[in-house]
Amino acid sequence: MENEFSVYWTDRDGGQHEELRFVGGERAVSACRRLTHGPASVFGFVERVIITDGGDCICFEWKKEIGVTWPTPNKEEMQ
Repeated sequence: MENEFSVYWTDRDGGQHEELRFVGGERAVSACRRLTHGPASVFGFVERVIITDGGDCICFEWKKEIGVTWPTPNKEEMQ
């Protein structure tokens, strides 16, 4: 499906923000990269970033100080 991904982020005060809604995968990943590696992240404004699919399921999660928490690496693929 096209345009089924949404990107949200949480600021350091716990406020939740909608960055993009119902966009394609490439655009969602690009926004996520900007949020996790750009100035907002470097200066500590962004605490958490998620990408959700059309069913509102989390497809990707990043947290400050931890990094990517979802999807978790498949241990079988790492061996």
